[in-house]
Amino acid sequence: MRQKALLSLSFVVILTQCTMTEQNPAGEPLAKSVPFEMTAHGDTRVDEYYWMRDRENPEVIEYLNAENAYREKIMKATEPLQERLYEEIVGRIKKDDSSVPYELDGYFYYTRFNADSEYPLYCRKEGSLQAEEEVLLDVNELAKGHDYYQVTGLSMHPSNQKISFGVDTVSRRIYTLYTKDLITGAIALISEAECTGGSTWSADGNFLFYSVKDLETLRSCRIKRWNAQTAEHSTIYEEQDETFSTFVYKSKSKKYIFIGSGSTMADEHRFIPANQPEATFELIHPRTRGLEYGLSHFGDHFYIRTNADGATNFKLVRTPVTAPSIENWEDVIPHRESTYLEDIALFSDYLVTEERSNGLTNIRIQPWGGEPTYLPFEEETYTAYLGNNPGFDQTHLRFGYTSMTTPGSVIDYHFTSGEKTVQKEQEVVGGYDKSLYETKRIWATASDGTQVPMSVVYRKDKLRSDGPNPTMLYGYGSYGITVDPQFSSVRLSLLDRGFVYAIAHIRGSQYLGRPWYENGKMFDKMNTFTDFISCAETLIEQGYASPETLMASGGSAGGLLMGTVVNLRPDLFRGVLAAVPFVDVMTTMLDETIPLTTGEYDEWGNPNNEDSYNYMKSYSPYDNVTAQDYPAMLITTGLHDSQVQYWEPAKWVARLRKSRTNRREPLLMFCNMETGHGGASGRFESLKETAMEYAFFLDLMGIKS
Repeated sequence: MRQKALLSLSFVVILTQCTMTEQNPAGEPLAKSVPFEMTAHGDTRVDEYYWMRDRENPEVIEYLNAENAYREKIMKATEPLQERLYEEIVGRIKKDDSSVPYELDGYFYYTRFNADSEYPLYCRKEGSLQAEEEVLLDVNELAKGHDYYQVTGLSMHPSNQKISFGVDTVSRRIYTLYTKDLITGAIALISEAECTGGSTWSADGNFLFYSVKDLETLRSCRIKRWNAQTAEHSTIYEEQDETFSTFVYKSKSKKYIFIGSGSTMADEHRFIPANQPEATFELIHPRTRGLEYGLSHFGDHFYIRTNADGATNFKLVRTPVTAPSIENWEDVIPHRESTYLEDIALFSDYLVTEERSNGLTNIRIQPWGGEPTYLPFEEETYTAYLGNNPGFDQTHLRFGYTSMTTPGSVIDYHFTSGEKTVQKEQEVVGGYDKSLYETKRIWATASDGTQVPMSVVYRKDKLRSDGPNPTMLYGYGSYGITVDPQFSSVRLSLLDRGFVYAIAHIRGSQYLGRPWYENGKMFDKMNTFTDFISCAETLIEQGYASPETLMASGGSAGGLLMGTVVNLRPDLFRGVLAAVPFVDVMTTMLDETIPLTTGEYDEWGNPNNEDSYNYMKSYSPYDNVTAQDYPAMLITTGLHDSQVQYWEPAKWVARLRKSRTNRREPLLMFCNMETGHGGASGRFESLKETAMEYAFFLDLMGIKS
C-alpha cells in the first residue's frame, strides 16, 4: 500500500461479501467482490475490485483468462469473419515494402520488410542508391525466441561504423540499450532494462548520452553519460521534480547536445557543445510555469518555438548562442491569433514551418529575408506534415500528404523550381479506386454553442440515402494530440461493407489551435465528452446514422472518452470499442507510484486538491457506472501495459457486469497476456486484433461476410 502520496486519502479493506470468481446465469464471468474503502476530502468511495492490481495473484490471472474465454465463446460464430477480415486486411499490404531513402553524411538510409516478415530491416547504401545494401539491424533475427520485440532510438556514431539502439522485450516501454559495431557485427550491452531507448553520441564518439527511467513510475528522470573508453556510466543530470520528465538530444547541426525537461505547463533546456562532452551544461532559461519552449540550432543562433509573452498559438524566436537567455529572444515569426505554429525545419536558404489554421495543416516556405509562400492543397479535409529533412543544404523539402481518400505520399518540393516529385505513394495491393470514396468535413454544434468539426469518409455507392448507415465515430481529445484525417487501407474493410467513418476533432486536441486544447483539459475536461456527444447527435440528425447503427471507438485517453460518454449517453450508441482505456481516473491519479500520474496533474488535475478531486470524480468512468442499459461493448487491454495498467479495464468490466440492467448486449474483454499498451509488436500480428474488433462491429450490424 502506498503511503507518501495519499495525503488526505486513506484505505480501509472490508473483508466481507467476498465470493470467488464464478459465472452468472448468463454465463458471464463474475469477479469476486472485496469492498475497499478509499476516503479523501471527506468523501468515501468503495472499490470492490481493488484486489485486481496484483498481477502476481493467481486469482487475477484466473479472472483475466476467464474473461478471454468468455469473449472467445461469445464471438465464436464470428471467427470465420475474423479470418476473412484478417486475410483481406493483410492482402492489401505490400509485404516487401520499404521506406523512401534519405541521405545523411554520404549514406542513404531506409527501412524495409521482407515479404512475410513481422519486423523491419534497417539498411543503408553508401554513396548512391545503386550501391550494395548494408543491413544495420535485422530485427527479425533479433526477435527470435521473443513473444514481443521492439527496437527504437537508432543513433549513428560519428564514424558511421557503429550504432546505438534500445530494445523492449516485455512491452512496458522500458528499454535495454545496446551498441552494434557495423564492421564486426558485434553487439554490446550498454545498460540493462532501465532506459527510454533514445541516445546520442558526442562529436568524437567517445561518449554516449542516454535517458533513464524510474522503474516504478516509468518517469524519465535521469540523464547518463557512458564513456566508451572506460565503460563507466555517470549520472550528469537528475530531474527532481516528479511532474517533469527529462530527455537528451542533439541539434540537427550536430554542434550541440541538449538536455530538456518538460511538463504539461513548462519546459527547461540546457546545452553543451557536442565536441565538449564533459563540459557543464548551460541553462537557456529556467522553468517558469506557463512558459513552454523547444530548441533548434542554425548558424550563430538558437531558434525557439515558444508561447512566451502570451503567444498562445506559439511563435518562433531566435537568440544568439552566446547569449541565449530570454531577454535576448527576438521574434522571427510573431504570434498569430488564427494560426497555430506546430513545427519548423531550418535550411541554409529557407525557413519552413508547419502550421494549422481552421483545423487544416499548411506548409509555409520562406527564403531567409524573403516573402513566404504556402504549398497549395485542394481537398476539403486532409493532412500535410514535414518529413525527414536531415540536411541544411538540401535543395528540396520533404513532406508528407494524405487524406481519408488519398493514400499517404512522400513528396519532395524543389525550392528553386517549385516542382514536386512524388517519391512514394502508399500502394494498396489489389488496387484502389479513389473515385469510389468521398471525404468531407461537417460541423456539430456543442452544448455551449461551439462549432466542432468532424472528418467523414464513406464509399459513395454504399451510402444509403433512404436511411441510416452503420457508422463509426472515433475520438481521442487529450494531451493536445490531434488525430488528423489520414488514409487507412485497413479501414476499407469497413467502408466497403457500407460503414461511414468519422473522426470527431473534439476539444482537448489542437485541431483548431492551442486554445482548443486548453478548453478541453483540467476544469474544462467535460467539453471533450460533450463535444463527442454532440458529434454523435449530429451524425444522427444529418441521417448518416441512428442510435441502432452508430458505433464509437477510442483508445487510451480515448478509452476514457468512451467510458464517460457511455455513462452520460448510452442511448446514442449500438456498440463501443474502448481500447486500453484510462477509466479508473481517481484511483490512478491518487497513486503517484503509477506511471504518468505526477506528470499529468496539469492535464487532469491533482485529486489531492479538493476541487480537482470533485471535478475528476464527476466524470471518472469507473466511479460513475450506474444501473442503466449500456450498449454492446468490447474492451481491450494488455497484461504488461505500462501506460494504462490492465486492472483499470478489468475492474471497469467487472463493475459494469454487476451494475448494468441489460444482459442482451455483449460485454466483452480481450486481455492480451503477452503485450502492453501498443499491442503486438509485429506488423501482421497486431492486425488479428483489428480483425476481431471489426468483426465485433460487423456482427452487431448483422453483416456476416
